[in-house]
Amino acid sequence: MRFTGTDAYVAGKDLTIAVNAAITLERPLLVKGEPGTGKTELAFQIAEALGLRLIQWTVKSTTRAAQGLYEYDAVSRLRDSQLGDEKVNDIRNYIRRGKLWEAFASEERVVLLIDEIDKADIEFPNDLLQELDRMEFDVYETDETIRAKHRPIVIITSNNEKELPDAFLRRCFFHYIQFPDPETLARIVDVHHPHIKQDLVRAALTQFYEIREQPGIKKKPSTSEALDWIRLLVAEDIEAKDLRDSPTKALPKLAGALLKNEQDVHLFERLAFLARRQG
Repeated sequence: MRFTGTDAYVAGKDLTIAVNAAITLERPLLVKGEPGTGKTELAFQIAEALGLRLIQWTVKSTTRAAQGLYEYDAVSRLRDSQLGDEKVNDIRNYIRRGKLWEAFASEERVVLLIDEIDKADIEFPNDLLQELDRMEFDVYETDETIRAKHRPIVIITSNNEKELPDAFLRRCFFHYIQFPDPETLARIVDVHHPHIKQDLVRAALTQFYEIREQPGIKKKPSTSEALDWIRLLVAEDIEAKDLRDSPTKALPKLAGALLKNEQDVHLFERLAFLARRQG
């Protein structure tokens, strides 16, 4: 079972090696990188390429590790007991399976995506150590042990918002998705816009990288924002010649797709003002 990429996802050699190494070692693959570099999409493409079902667990700041295993709804059971409902006699009626339980109980191998693990509390990764390592957990209310029928391929993403515990890192295979170089990004654009004019792609990417590399920019535009911007350029029928001015001489066309805060907009407005004054 090897991942070689898909027609819809440009995966570099280092990334495919990392995915296959994690599959071979049966370790979770921890993927870090800038927002918008395709970390979440990677799990979807692995599932598609290998013909497996994807189970996605999106982590939020309020998410607890136990929710990935199961939750016991004691409130509903109390209410039903007061109403005389007979199903209160079976506690299993009040246990809700989490995403890990769903993955462990699957009759076939699945891809389990734990998305943006760094959004949760710092103890969240440590609370999953044993379950991800041994592929089993206990349900205390029913006194049973849930074991994975087939070890899932686990993909964990992080935007690097906080450091992850060393004990957790030791159990993962790690890969950092570097921001794509112009050649790779051009291939990504070609996947999403196969019939786009190449002179427009070259002009757009030249301006895009000038914006990313501008000193003082607070939020660098990502791959997904580049794709959105180019899609708008095509929709508005903008020609390559309309993009040849440096973004420091004029605010980029459709700048709202690339610049996502007022500080960066003001930065390029000031640079354009100074360029006009010097001119």
